[in-house]
Amino acid sequence: MVRQAGEDASEQKVIDDIATYGWHCVHIGGDEEGPGYTFTIGACHSFGLPEFLIMGLPQATAQQIVDVALDAARSGAIADFTQTTGALLEGHPCAFVRVPEARYRDWVGYARWYYQGNDFTLYQIVWPSRDGHFPWDAGASAAYVASQPLLGPAPRQD
Repeated sequence: MVRQAGEDASEQKVIDDIATYGWHCVHIGGDEEGPGYTFTIGACHSFGLPEFLIMGLPQATAQQIVDVALDAARSGAIADFTQTTGALLEGHPCAFVRVPEARYRDWVGYARWYYQGNDFTLYQIVWPSRDGHFPWDAGASAAYVASQPLLGPAPRQD
C-alpha cells in the first residue's frame, strides 16, 4: 500500500515526484552523531526495484549516484545486487549491502511512511575509498569506515 495524498507540502511533494518521475530523493544532513545520507522513495512502487541509500557524500553527488543506480537497474545493467558494479562511478566499483527491515525505522522513516510499513527492499550503495578499499576491508581507514557505516552485513568475499 502506498500513500495517495499527503497531509502537508513535504509529504505531497514526495507523492507528486513519484507520480511524475517514478521516485523521490531524500537527503538527511550529517551531524556529530553520523554522516549525512540520501535515499530513494518510490522505486519499488514505480519500477519494481529496490530503494537505494548512500552515505557520506555531498547531497548533489549522492543524488546523482542514486539516479544512475536507478537508471542502471531499470535498464538491466545492474541486476545482481550481490556483485560489485562499475556502472555507478566511472573507474571505481561500488557494492550493495542489503539493509535489514529492522533498520528501516532509524534510517528511512519517510519511505516507511510512503509505503505504510516495511513492504519494500532497501540496498545501501557502498562506494570505495580513494585507495580502493571497502569498509569491510582490513586496509580501510577508520575515517573512511566512519563516513559510511554499514547498515547490513558486508557482502561475502569469495
